[in-house]
Amino acid sequence: MDRRELLKLSAGFALCPLCASAGLAAEKHWSYQGETGPDNWATFDAANRLCSSGTQQSPIDITEPLNAQQPSLQFRWDKRPETIVNNGHTIQLNLPRGSELKVGAASYELTQFHFHHPSEHLIDGRAFAMEAHFVQAAPTGGLAVVGVFIVPGRMNLAFHKITAAMPEEEGSAPADPAIDPHALLPARRAYYRYEGSLTTPPCSEVVEWLVLAAPTEAAEADIARFAKIFPANARKIQDRNRRFVVGSGAS
Repeated sequence: MDRRELLKLSAGFALCPLCASAGLAAEKHWSYQGETGPDNWATFDAANRLCSSGTQQSPIDITEPLNAQQPSLQFRWDKRPETIVNNGHTIQLNLPRGSELKVGAASYELTQFHFHHPSEHLIDGRAFAMEAHFVQAAPTGGLAVVGVFIVPGRMNLAFHKITAAMPEEEGSAPADPAIDPHALLPARRAYYRYEGSLTTPPCSEVVEWLVLAAPTEAAEADIARFAKIFPANARKIQDRNRRFVVGSGAS
């Protein structure tokens, strides 16, 4: 990914910073299965070389984190999604400018969030039913992605509204203005932090991962509705390569 492409991602011009942009997807199709699946992402497009040669790839199995004092995550997601998109790889909700995440002195702007089934990250080898990724752009061009595990349980009204309105075929629709991104977060905000990558082509290693330790619940029927469209849209676990994972402890 060159600087111009990264700036486009940061500005939210691409359909999905963790998925191929519409233009790239049209030129070099990729998928989660078969000849265009993850094992071959690097072989059919030189731009995806990091998918096989990178040393800070995501997702990972989160094990033996180092406990250290970390800044709290301050979610100031004041805007609501404008559009809900089926981009052929996931369901994504795009937001206007104005929502912020603060991590200590660093600030990031929420541009979109999307979902994977099953979860991409694991914790001590455990997978979860789904994982939501909240993609935030830094003014310098990097990305911070908050990962939230989703497990079957009580209905989550925000997720229910998303699955009720999501396009079953590729395309977009206006998002329900009642969808509040905060409602997809668990009450506990302890998190794991590590340096990683996009989990889809071009697998650029530009992501500060902030994976919440506690899952959020959603109705099993809503999870099944998503899985009917995307039975498996998760990249397999990548080598950790001696990277440190820091746990923030209870919060």
